Amino acid sequence: QVQLVESGGGLVQAGGSLRLSCAASGRTFSMYALGWFRQAPGKDREFVSVIYWSGGSTGYADSVKGRFTISRDSAKKTVYLEMNSLKPEDAAVYYCAAKTRSYGTERNSQTYDYWGQGTQVTVSS
Repeated sequence: QVQLVESGGGLVQAGGSLRLSCAASGRTFSMYALGWFRQAPGKDREFVSVIYWSGGSTGYADSVKGRFTISRDSAKKTVYLEMNSLKPEDAAVYYCAAKTRSYGTERNSQTYDYWGQGTQVTVSS
């Protein structure tokens, strides 16, 4: 089992910044990748970003590319999502998820095995 705890959400004005954190515990040696997803009211959960735990490669949704940065601290077993130039359409509950196997695309939430409880991000216009 891998436990994930997100933090860092809150209310920010459009154009502002937030940094989300995702702390992992448990069988973290089994992690292949950690991803961030988000879900706004009435919408499907969508991929935001991913980082591969071993090599540190990253990936981003087109909607956040250039504005969001994902990083990891291996010693702390924590992944961060730095969000800049926030827009009202970025408002959602943000979830951290851990993938333990390499099958399937990292952009598909169905391929992730463990999820955090989510953290709310609200962006005022």
